[in-house]
Amino acid sequence: MPERLLLTGNHAAAYGAMLSRVEVISAYPITPQTMIVELLSELTASGELPAKFITVESEHSAMAACVGASAAGARAYTATSGQGLALMHEMLHWAVGARLPIVLTNVSRAMAPGWSIWSDQTDILSQRDVGWMMLFAESVQEAQDFVIWMYRVAEQVYLPGMVGMDAFILSHTAEPLIVHDRDRVDAYLPPFEPLYDLDPADPRAYGGLVNRDHYFELRYKVYEAMERAGRLLAEAGEEFADALGRRYAPVEGYMLDDAEYVVMSAGAMTSNVRQAVKDARERGMKVGLLRLVALRPFPFAEVRRLLAGRHKVAVLDRNLSPGHSGIFAQEIRSALSGMPDAPPVYGYVMGIGGRDVRVETVTETLDDLVRRDEPDLALYVGVKGLPIGPVRAFEQIPVPVKVEVAR
Repeated sequence: MPERLLLTGNHAAAYGAMLSRVEVISAYPITPQTMIVELLSELTASGELPAKFITVESEHSAMAACVGASAAGARAYTATSGQGLALMHEMLHWAVGARLPIVLTNVSRAMAPGWSIWSDQTDILSQRDVGWMMLFAESVQEAQDFVIWMYRVAEQVYLPGMVGMDAFILSHTAEPLIVHDRDRVDAYLPPFEPLYDLDPADPRAYGGLVNRDHYFELRYKVYEAMERAGRLLAEAGEEFADALGRRYAPVEGYMLDDAEYVVMSAGAMTSNVRQAVKDARERGMKVGLLRLVALRPFPFAEVRRLLAGRHKVAVLDRNLSPGHSGIFAQEIRSALSGMPDAPPVYGYVMGIGGRDVRVETVTETLDDLVRRDEPDLALYVGVKGLPIGPVRAFEQIPVPVKVEVAR
């Protein structure tokens, strides 16, 4: 029978790995992720989780250990955050190119300098184009369940996947968690049986030099696998409901049926966005929420269908791509490109470096959305001493003047 516990997001992620019956865990501590691997070390030491627990000297080595374990045919897992994910970057490419279904939980925190441990999604979104699947958890329950859901798809398409959750807001917040019955999880997620594994009796070459006649095709196969993952992710989310009682999908709507204005978000702040949307409805504003659960593979068809014909869309980004705008806003603009009834997209950047995104913050943003005529590339919410708006529009940046120096 399922068990109900009061756990933090970090401990929920560890339970997700345990329920997935991971066989190798590589661990390097980093705040605010450390509690994930700490609990997994206890579960392996007690024998409750029969897995190999490897302590390594860096996050780069942590992913290297996962790559080796997965290539040998084991179900491998690790967790990291912020600078640790950045240090893994090279090995993230290896996991994709080697087509290894590793799952990683990233507790998203702001990147240094200035040195910070607070919530910000820039770390995980900096890895957007590597080739990993990406899911964003809103709740403690999802921090557990998305690990299981991700393994189910990763092992069908042979691509690795990340589950992102917000530092402290989710990682250190305790909520009621349904710990699923292990037999039901086993039925949903059978043991990993790789097509190929490292075997001295059947020697093969892995990760060798590839010339120009073959490399393009290898990368195309990654693209093709990610395309298939979109359909499989939706199917596996439906099957999760049948097996374990909770339905998941790459996008999630709230009060969308007659919404003229749509606000989009991802991750833990969505809970406050949902409340702000409910409050706005009570004030007579026809607004709805579209939550982006999966960034890769990107749910193009669903996003286009659900946003077609709306009056305005606000995308809330807890991240920033300097020189452009919020990263989710970029993705939404790209997805809607060329659609005849596409709504204008207003990108709002907020919550950077762990700054609070309260219900009142979202309410202020919705009011700004209604009265604003033209969308700017990026509108900033919560910069001290400044109203909502562009910190400096690109056209206002002065052109450097050439200075003649007397000789």
